[in-house]
Amino acid sequence: MEKDISFVPYDMEEHFPLILKWMHEDHVIPYWSLNKPEEELKSHMEKAMKDAHQNLYIGYLDGIPMSYWEAYWVKGDVIEDYYESSLKDQGIHLLIGEADYLGKGLSLPLLRAMVNFQFKHRETMKVVSEPDHRNEKMIHVFEKCGFDKISKIDLPEKTAQFMICSREKFEKRWSYEYSNTHL
Repeated sequence: MEKDISFVPYDMEEHFPLILKWMHEDHVIPYWSLNKPEEELKSHMEKAMKDAHQNLYIGYLDGIPMSYWEAYWVKGDVIEDYYESSLKDQGIHLLIGEADYLGKGLSLPLLRAMVNFQFKHRETMKVVSEPDHRNEKMIHVFEKCGFDKISKIDLPEKTAQFMICSREKFEKRWSYEYSNTHL
């Protein structure tokens, strides 16, 4: 049975209770380190919302909110200094917030849908990611999606596995069957 995947722009009033819950989940804490008190996390999210080089989304599956996404432009982000970036390169951060959705094979179709959305910008030729180097499951999902491991890098908040997905590789690997994906 096909699932409806959608991404809704993050709304502080509507979505912050979810973020507060998800950032305190055992499976999220090691990779995001945002298990902060409510006011501190709210301040972090307000700052993230004001950051003009990124867009925040809540991912829904069949109408149920279950994931958090940060889609960003590499230019203006710390990651731009780690490779020869282009003006229209984009990056992605994600988490599956609801533990009930873990281990069900959903990460790949969700990631594929978001990367497909990012490649709708015709000038975007690369999408990058930098998952925590210890997060082997997500690194594997990124590879299945079409990302290549480039190198381990030390970022201010973590040691990451830097990965790149080229438009060419993504388009060769996947057909565009995302008619149910919308923003």
